[in-house]
Amino acid sequence: VQSAHTARRRSGRTDWTAIRQLYDALMAIAGSPVVAINRAVAIAEAEGAAEGLAALDEIGGDKRVGEYQPYWAARAELLARLGRTAEAAEAYGRAIGLERDPALRHFLQAERGKLVRN
Repeated sequence: VQSAHTARRRSGRTDWTAIRQLYDALMAIAGSPVVAINRAVAIAEAEGAAEGLAALDEIGGDKRVGEYQPYWAARAELLARLGRTAEAAEAYGRAIGLERDPALRHFLQAERGKLVRN
């Protein structure tokens, strides 16, 4: 996966379809919520926010993601892309509440703030 990301330096573009395929393979051999979230983001980039959100919804019932900030941040971003601003703001709120790093919390707050301004 890292190699697929770094290939962008040569080509000037990220091959999200290849990254999604790599995450599909990783899910098959070592599936986890972290891999599933990364896979959902790759799906969103390759196929669209609705498809990425559907992939996140598949793991939404897993107790481990309920308290996992990256799940909520990814969900918020995809909801925002779909114009579902109230839901996105709520998801950003969950991510902010779970984040301990002040700089990252500030970033998430700024992203949520953009929803209000747009």
